[in-house]
Amino acid sequence: MKFAHDIIVRPLITEQSLSATADKRYTFEVVKSATKPEIAAAVEEVFGVKVADVNTINMKKKPKRMGVHEGYTKAWKKAIVTLTEDSKTIEFFDGMI
Repeated sequence: MKFAHDIIVRPLITEQSLSATADKRYTFEVVKSATKPEIAAAVEEVFGVKVADVNTINMKKKPKRMGVHEGYTKAWKKAIVTLTEDSKTIEFFDGMI
């Protein structure tokens, strides 16, 4: 059994994700093994909101170089969570705008 705080890794704070908060769409980094129903349940439990839809994106690793040292960034999963019309907003993101 996965706990809600184990599924959500961190919120993503970018210009695009903050502009989507007006439409009650919030972006999070989640563990790669998380499914859409698990993500929806975790967001509802942690923030006390009602989730309408969850979209997920698998972000691939990218090659990076620093001088002669080569490597890759990590592969991770992004979740875009849309709340219902009657749901309250997530207060954490309200302070960012």
